[in-house]
Amino acid sequence: MEHLKVGEIANIVGVNVETLRYYENIKLMPKPKRIESKYRIYNSFDVQRLLFIKRGKELGFTLKEIKELLELKIESSSTCGDVKQLSEKKLHDVESKIKDLKKIKVVLDKLINQCIHEEVSTDKCPILEVINDKE
Repeated sequence: MEHLKVGEIANIVGVNVETLRYYENIKLMPKPKRIESKYRIYNSFDVQRLLFIKRGKELGFTLKEIKELLELKIESSSTCGDVKQLSEKKLHDVESKIKDLKKIKVVLDKLINQCIHEEVSTDKCPILEVINDKE
């Protein structure tokens, strides 16, 4: 898989071309080589790096965290423990978000159950009243 054009690598990995360009702009992906025709070309290492980024995002890591993971992967003095520590922090963040989402679910369930008369005007809608509450 050498000498892939931008559309080809994007297609192989399943990302948008603009996404790839963005990753290059923020230095998450290295700037590609250019051939005489000025086309940017990519190789199998670029495919692997882009797949790493995509999989990291699927696991919920932010681009900043993925950059840290890539740095840990490249840095010879880094250990699996370093990666574990970053992943444990991410897990804690995910657990906090789940906890917050469960609270939101409880509140929404209560509000929805308060809407017993669907024909009531919106100025007496309990959901809108809570959202509009200024306290």
